[in-house]
Parts: sequence; structure tokens; C-alpha cells
Amino acid sequence: MGIFTALYRYNTKLKLMSLKQRIEGEIKSAMLARDKVRLTALRAIKSLILLEETKEGFSGELSAEEELKVLTKSAKQRKDSAEIYEKQNRADLLEVELAELAIIQEFLPKALSTEELAQAIQSIIASSGATGPKDMGKVMGLASKELAGKADGKAISEQVKLLLTN
Repeated sequence: MGIFTALYRYNTKLKLMSLKQRIEGEIKSAMLARDKVRLTALRAIKSLILLEETKEGFSGELSAEEELKVLTKSAKQRKDSAEIYEKQNRADLLEVELAELAIIQEFLPKALSTEELAQAIQSIIASSGATGPKDMGKVMGLASKELAGKADGKAISEQVKLLLTN
């Protein structure tokens, strides 16, 4: 069996595993490749998953929704850190944060484009019966749940505000 066939089978198998199992497999690959940045990012994700699983009152593995929440939170932390490092002209730290963010985003669903986000929010507004800015809280609650992991909370908020004021 060729190396490409083996990699294909391995990657196909990964899609059927839980996030934790996929991360563990990727950690092994990063170790073999001696990719320190990737290894650090993957270990950070695994650490966050383990912390969530060992919280008081929690038993078992995380659901797909909870895994998505952990990844989204981690990605947001990296973005925020990258912004701070950029303002402080710390290119060395900025580069590391952006590299780790890219690795985390590999495990997140594809982000919605601005047009797709606007369409999704339009349908949420229509289904909720929202008529103006006073209904922003109701629409934000529904949109945040429905679009979790697919769009940034800030982008959702801006789009809801824009569509409800027009």
C-alpha cells in the first residue's frame, strides 16, 4: 500500500472519530513530523477538552456542540491575543498566535461569508417575527445558537443590528 493510500484511509477514519480522538491522532503526527507549533496548538486544544470533561458535575465525553464551543473559544482567544500583539508590534508572538489559530480553524466548520451570514440572519428575523431594533436580543439569542461556530459573535451582532435598523 502506498503512502498516499495510507494517508487517505487515515484521514477518512479521522472524520468518523470524536474531536478528542482526532486531536490525539494529530498530536502523534505532529510529534513524528517534529512540528512544534502544531504540537503546541493541538496540545492546547486537548487540554481544553480534558478540562471541560473533568468539570464538576460532568461525566462522559463532550457532545459535538460542546466540542465546537471549546474550539470557538480557543480560536477567539488566539484572535484577541493576535490583535494585542499586533498593536504592540510583537511580530514574533503574533506569528505564533496566527499559526495556532490556523491549526484550530482546521477543526472548525467553514465560516459563513458576509452574504451567507446576512441571508441566515434574514431568515431568523423572518421566523422570529422581529420588527425592529427592540427585538435585537431575541434575534441575537436565536442567531447565536443557530450560527455557533459558523460566524463570529461580533459579526452576527453587527449584521443583526444592520438588518433590524433597515
